[in-house]
Amino acid sequence: MDIIDTVAAESAAEGYFRIALGVEYKGARYRGWQRQASGVPSVQQALEQALSKVADSPISVLCAGRTDAGVHACGQVVHFDTQAVRDERAWTLGTNFNLPHDISVTWARQMPAHFHARFKAVARRYRYVIYNDPIRPAHLAEEVTWNHRPLDVAAMAEGAAHLLGTHDFSAFRASQCQAKSPIKHMHHLRVTRHGQMIVLDVRATAFLHHMVRNIAGVLMTIGAGERPAAWAREVLESRNRREGGVTAHPHGLYLVQVEYPDEFQLPQRYIGPHFLTGYEALSADVG
Repeated sequence: MDIIDTVAAESAAEGYFRIALGVEYKGARYRGWQRQASGVPSVQQALEQALSKVADSPISVLCAGRTDAGVHACGQVVHFDTQAVRDERAWTLGTNFNLPHDISVTWARQMPAHFHARFKAVARRYRYVIYNDPIRPAHLAEEVTWNHRPLDVAAMAEGAAHLLGTHDFSAFRASQCQAKSPIKHMHHLRVTRHGQMIVLDVRATAFLHHMVRNIAGVLMTIGAGERPAAWAREVLESRNRREGGVTAHPHGLYLVQVEYPDEFQLPQRYIGPHFLTGYEALSADVG
């Protein structure tokens, strides 16, 4: 966390408004969410530049969850403090006018000073989308993970069941993870097939670095028949990242929802990504 982030971390200063935004983006051409000192493209930098034009003053944003290079979001939430007086329509449409085509602000809302996009979140939800077919897809190539091997969804779901509840997820944690504790509570981990698409839908209090991608790698190994479903439990109990196999590709991963206490009453949209909203079982599920 840099100096600007530290200043903005607690509550809005006197004379400032705290604004929350919903943001979606395609992460394929960015080096992740976080602003990079080297100047390489990041989602945060693009969003701050667009917001600064609308505010006519420098804007620094804080997000609910920093996504890695190549990872997408449908339900990212950010906040910033500003003295600029703009209505919600201006923050949404004005910012989108100044954003590149692969980033969009979906809503804006003025919040109480104690709201914080990261620290007030009570749960986060990701979806990992696998295109399961012998032939690589020409479309959505940067928005799904292609797996050519026939995957057994029932076996993957059986393996996923071993990961539910509160556990030490060290075996699914990247070596560079900076989280203070590897213990997280996983509310659900659902595996469903929709034609050639297989969707892993996972909701937890919080996630470790690469946690969802490492889980996806384990479940795809089980689905391919290379390991039994019980292997997921063995990996978990080992608390050793080396036991968990390869980290799955980032392109299939989406941050789809961040949940907050009811007091904040943030706008609710459908659970993405967009190309899955035609599946009734997915789009209707907000729990």
